[in-house]
Amino acid sequence: MSAEDRAPDCAEDTCLTCSDEAVAVRVTRLLDDRLAVVDTGPGQDEVISVALVDARVGDTVLVHAKEAIAVLGETA
Repeated sequence: MSAEDRAPDCAEDTCLTCSDEAVAVRVTRLLDDRLAVVDTGPGQDEVISVALVDARVGDTVLVHAKEAIAVLGETA
């Protein structure tokens, strides 16, 4: 399944539930309990939930309120 098939409504980087902007980040590590570590900037990592998406290490995910809401694609 391509990134477009998984998240066609999230292409404009906006959360569909509240219209706030979501943030695109790269998954650097998967943890237990459907959590992941993401790169949020130089030297900054954050733990988020990936319970709603099928994310893998290297994927770029769209995050809103510490919840991945879409997988945008794999980072090269």
